[in-house]
Amino acid sequence: MGCGKMADELEQALAGDRRAMARVLTAIENGTAPYDITSAPQSIELDAWNTLAVTGPPGVGKSVLMDAVMTRWAGQGHRVALLAVDPSSPRSGGALLGDRVRMTSVDNPEINHNVYVRSIATRTASGSVPLIVEDMAAFLLRCGWERVLIETVGSGQAELRCAAVADRIVVVEGPARGDGIQAEKAGLLELADLVLVNKSDLEGAERHAGELRESYALDGEGGPKVLLTSGLKGHGVAEAADAMLGLQSSGRAVRARMRERLLARHERRLTNHPSYNAVLDGLCEGTLDIVDALVRLSGDDA
Repeated sequence: MGCGKMADELEQALAGDRRAMARVLTAIENGTAPYDITSAPQSIELDAWNTLAVTGPPGVGKSVLMDAVMTRWAGQGHRVALLAVDPSSPRSGGALLGDRVRMTSVDNPEINHNVYVRSIATRTASGSVPLIVEDMAAFLLRCGWERVLIETVGSGQAELRCAAVADRIVVVEGPARGDGIQAEKAGLLELADLVLVNKSDLEGAERHAGELRESYALDGEGGPKVLLTSGLKGHGVAEAADAMLGLQSSGRAVRARMRERLLARHERRLTNHPSYNAVLDGLCEGTLDIVDALVRLSGDDA
């Protein structure tokens, strides 16, 4: 897309044209948009947020729950966008992009003017959240969307990367499965500002919520609130939606978040380097080792 065409698309997107906005988002995702059209400051303010990551293990019902939350927010007049990140094939780079089929709010004529949903493939990102999501979220905020939710794929330890792109983090858990606190194993308890135990209508949900509360109490640092919800049945959705809308930073994990943001920026510098693919080829062919690869990718021409 040429500079003139991009400028026209940008102007139309900022004026509210959704088709133009989608085309600019595609350019951002493909790395063909000028970076300065997306730049927006991140914050860790205690009393306000613009971007919120929703993360947790696969199968806990994140998409259905977030659809219920978005329906409530949109009905209250809030403009909310969701970036749903799907895992890519490590070989082809393709992804199913199936989150959209779980969303009913975008098809509701009474509120869909206040809702926007887009699926994104993780592509080359090493974590579950591609770094490009940060730019896409910033652009959506520029286009007038008040809140941007980032739903991640829920792949364990890699979920920490969501801290690099969001002002707040909500961890969604499911009923206890007999193997302890899953969020703790994934390293997420350290970062969560709110924990939602979804599928509360199923056996083990209340027990798991109790385990989480006990764990935070033992931690002794004033842990986040733990709420029970059922996105499918609607139980606890109103309380969770209200808690999320006014969610404040727990203040417990500023250093951990800054660590993840620093690592994410470093990763971005490596993957955006013009020699990145050539270096990967060299590693595969055995003509480079890891140390040589890092030296080549540490230049200032990224």
